Amino acid sequence: MSPSVPSRRRRVASVVLLVTLATTWYAADQVTKALAVARLADGDVSVVDGVLNLTLVRNPGAAFSTGTEYTVALSCFAILATLVVLWVSRRVGSLVWATALGLLLAGVVGNLTDRLLREPSPLRGHVIDFLQLPSWPVFNLADIAINVAAGLILVQAFRNVRVDGEPVDAGDRDGTA
Repeated sequence: MSPSVPSRRRRVASVVLLVTLATTWYAADQVTKALAVARLADGDVSVVDGVLNLTLVRNPGAAFSTGTEYTVALSCFAILATLVVLWVSRRVGSLVWATALGLLLAGVVGNLTDRLLREPSPLRGHVIDFLQLPSWPVFNLADIAINVAAGLILVQAFRNVRVDGEPVDAGDRDGTA
């Protein structure tokens, strides 16, 4: 078996994982947001008393409702982030990186969909948040995906693993390669 076969198999498995995870998580995000809008209009629902409530919030800003006056800029940043993730994903060859990039893509596109399609207007749409934990801002599945992706990206960076799954060698770190 040639040396390129395992890396080709790893690359195919990574791409399949990335696409499957991104589409599945995106769909779950959109379905849960639609359910939240439909079923939480009349008030909150306690799922686990004192631990998890379902609370409908329309968020024009970023995390923790910051930057509410920059909705258009946040929308443009999400479009750029989507393009960057797609560009980087062309080189994916690691299951961990595939997981990170798939979740990041799902999360960014999930919230971007709200900004593009929800009231009050395209690029100014409010993101639907509905999961509430004690002493924590209300969030959604897209937010979970983005945060897990960020953690996985940090893990891979600390492990010195490139997106293609290969280790970063000393030349890559000091800019000589």
